[in-house]
Amino acid sequence: MIFLRAALCAALFLVWGAVGAVAQDVTLTSRDGSVEITGTLLGFDGEFYRVDTVYGELTVDGSGVLCEGPGCPNLTAFVAELRMSGAETMGAVLMPALVEAFAQRSGLFATRQEDEPARITYLLRDKAQGQLVGRFHIHATNTDEGFADLLVNEADIVMSLREVRPAEVARAQEAGMGDLRGRGRVRVLALDALVPVVAPDNPVGTITTPDLARVFSGQIDNWQALGGPDAPITLHLRDARSGLGQAVVDRLLRPIGADLAEGAVRHTTNAALAEAVTRDPFGLGLASAAAVGGAKPLALSGDCGFSLRAERRNVKTEDYPLTAPLFLYLPARRLPSLARDFMSYLRGPQAQLVIRRAGFVDQTPEEIPIDAQGNRFANAIARAGDETGLMDLQRMVSVLSPHKRLTTTFRFEPGSTRLDAQSRSNVEQLARALEAGVYDTRDLLFVGFSDGEGSARINSEIAGRRAETVRGAVIAAAETANLSRIGLGVDAFGEAMPMACDDSAWGRLVNRRVEVWVR
Repeated sequence: MIFLRAALCAALFLVWGAVGAVAQDVTLTSRDGSVEITGTLLGFDGEFYRVDTVYGELTVDGSGVLCEGPGCPNLTAFVAELRMSGAETMGAVLMPALVEAFAQRSGLFATRQEDEPARITYLLRDKAQGQLVGRFHIHATNTDEGFADLLVNEADIVMSLREVRPAEVARAQEAGMGDLRGRGRVRVLALDALVPVVAPDNPVGTITTPDLARVFSGQIDNWQALGGPDAPITLHLRDARSGLGQAVVDRLLRPIGADLAEGAVRHTTNAALAEAVTRDPFGLGLASAAAVGGAKPLALSGDCGFSLRAERRNVKTEDYPLTAPLFLYLPARRLPSLARDFMSYLRGPQAQLVIRRAGFVDQTPEEIPIDAQGNRFANAIARAGDETGLMDLQRMVSVLSPHKRLTTTFRFEPGSTRLDAQSRSNVEQLARALEAGVYDTRDLLFVGFSDGEGSARINSEIAGRRAETVRGAVIAAAETANLSRIGLGVDAFGEAMPMACDDSAWGRLVNRRVEVWVR
């Protein structure tokens, strides 16, 4: 009965878990001695114990219990632990830069230790007294390894260049980590992009997205088919376990149901890939936009005449077809106070500046005036379908002219009414801005657009419903916002302003979007 009461009482304190040291046996006893919990200490965050018991994993408020056993922490000299594991693209440069900047901002002194290859530990000390207050561990390996570390309780945060797989979601739920796709469990830290790169003297300057897919699926294997010399194409990719390597399959090959061609040269780091392509006159690689090195990036074009480069604004709005979000996945686990401060810092303007300096695209919304979007409206006129008349274009210009476009854009998963992972993060970001009063006394207009397949009237109706969906999601997430101070409207222009050619799955996906315009 005592243990049953212990389980029930502990369940009342269930919150996010904790970060801990080596698991050891402990006994937690309520201060009146009526409740006793025995198990393996999985973590302590300075406030809560996380214990593996015969009743499962329990999280218990430390203020109500006494701890006995070899695993009990030192309450007077608590050191916060945070373990991050995953994509080398994020762990090698970006996260260290963010940890160092966070320490400086927080009045802490950060000492970097290279524990072993791909493993970094930052010791964070109070500048005034020199007391150790935190250890932040970074395992810069690959996305697969990051999720594996999380599932065996060796990581608290996964750094990922792809969305979590269904099997990983299921295993995390079985382990009591919550739904990794749920609200608050995933956020987009920054944006990168997959960029086709060639040697500097390669005469090819652009490639269509369908041709790029055909090359990497082995359907095109000679440069002559792309307007280059009569020479075989050598493919260069990141290793198969890296998020960047997996994103090639997810973002480029899956839309056409193709498999990766055999014989591609694999590289363990982004720098090695860029260097190899630079030295290979007949090489074609897919690189991180933040790590192109001396290679020449190609623009993505289409048969209809659109051409897009992986420039910052195109990536930020996700108009570039091969945008690659940098995800952070957090299980349903309570982090120490210092780690929670770090996660809050990552959302702020100082962190966004660090992200930009590291070569990635930040998440700070920008307002783009309409006179800086002349090419978009020119394309709208040049590529308007047969069912899009002059009056439709005039109405669009009339409605949008008083506004500025936010770089925050929303898209849906293919064949689904569910927002994709990047857009779900954008919902949270915009909702926080509304709660903070950023757009008080201003009008936000959610504008739906579609691809050009099918009836223009039906496309406009679908675009309108999508815009309503996004508006509703933002309102639901902005729980504390004073919405009476903000105008939140909806409009739709269907296929009137394409961003890419409709002749490919990638172009149609880019064109199906909800934009936010503000005045």
